[in-house]
Amino acid sequence: MHAIRLHAFGPAENLTYEEVEDPRPGPGQVRIAVRAAGVHLLDTALREGHQGPAPAPIELPTIPGREVAGTVDALGEGTPEHWLGRRVVAHLGFVPGGYAELAVTDAERLHEFPERLDFAEAVAMIGTGRTAMGIVQFAEPGPGDVVLVPAAAGGIGTLLVQYAKNAGATVIGLAGGPAKTARVTAGGADLAVDYRAADWAEQLAPYQGKVTIVYDGVGGDVARTAVGLLAPGGRHIVFGWTSQGLGADSPYLVEGVSTNVLGAEMMRRAGGPNPVRTLELRALEQAGAGRLTPAVHRFPLADAAEAHRALESRATTGKVVLEP
Repeated sequence: MHAIRLHAFGPAENLTYEEVEDPRPGPGQVRIAVRAAGVHLLDTALREGHQGPAPAPIELPTIPGREVAGTVDALGEGTPEHWLGRRVVAHLGFVPGGYAELAVTDAERLHEFPERLDFAEAVAMIGTGRTAMGIVQFAEPGPGDVVLVPAAAGGIGTLLVQYAKNAGATVIGLAGGPAKTARVTAGGADLAVDYRAADWAEQLAPYQGKVTIVYDGVGGDVARTAVGLLAPGGRHIVFGWTSQGLGADSPYLVEGVSTNVLGAEMMRRAGGPNPVRTLELRALEQAGAGRLTPAVHRFPLADAAEAHRALESRATTGKVVLEP
């Protein structure tokens, strides 16, 4: 099979397209003929050698990637035969191997997904959709809310805009550049603002003191402006900080207003014997019902390095996916 391998930590150019031996599923596992593999911002950090939340050091060479969708083409010993030939999507956890034509995972990680979704969209929902479902637990929007979403053209942002709009809220989306703001408008936002424009903050002046929820994955100056628009009792839900590192003294965090939702509390709120799977199921159900439609930015598998560069430079729109 062909796969993307990383032999040395460093820049995107270190991702190479190679021919490697086909993997074989072990007991209780399946092998998936991959049709789409998700690319996450965390993948770029792991590629550079940052350990991040990975539970064990990354051994090189490695095949990156933790989200795949495709068709089951082989079974390991003891795996139920009904999985063979099924369209499935799975998050591999911190076991790498997604950037490939074939990937192996435990059968208990599999989800069949709705027919209305293609493979790339299923990948978007299993990772990005799961996270979006975890975020809204902390501030469920409703008809009386004014919701502001920075990075509204991104994978998570696109879903948060749709979710809030479906709930009856007034939705403001921020994005960089006219092409992205056009996508935000098409996605249902009542107002789309280009935060690269010199007067972007002034465009939000009519909402001063009226915003009730900020879903923030950006941080930095954008977040500071957004927090300044909050109404009394408004909530600032922080799930990322792509513009600026997050620390206890970050100037845009406000005690009693800002909530960092990354970590164990997200899983605790999800509930169930397997909270991660609970959120995955919610995401797939929302997509299957047509309430959420993920935006997908597709690259050929062989162009994984280009996909990483585009993601790091914010040149992508929606979930980045590699297609063999």
